[in-house]
Amino acid sequence: MKIAKSIIWLGSLVMIIALINVFINGNLALDGPKIIGNAWGIVSLVDLYLGLILFAIWVMFREKNIVFISFFMVLLMIFGFLAASIYVLFNLKSSNGDWKKFFLGWRKERLVKDN
Repeated sequence: MKIAKSIIWLGSLVMIIALINVFINGNLALDGPKIIGNAWGIVSLVDLYLGLILFAIWVMFREKNIVFISFFMVLLMIFGFLAASIYVLFNLKSSNGDWKKFFLGWRKERLVKDN
């Protein structure tokens, strides 16, 4: 889990730097049409949102609390994989080295019989 945590921390730091840069230097009104007008821009957006949807499905599977799930979905759509990275880091820590608990959340007890 240490390797996973290190990768997520590094990715989160890069994402924070990228977000700060875009908030300071970006202009969605000017840049948005360029992105949509470019085939690679469209593919990148489709890829991004498909990834967010797949991640959201995993969160909905492993979490019980509908209020938390709803709140997290809003964060995911605003902050993207930065929010996902924080979620993963939190759950890596709270699973205490148990990969089954990390991936399955509360459902682990129902789905897996540990020997």
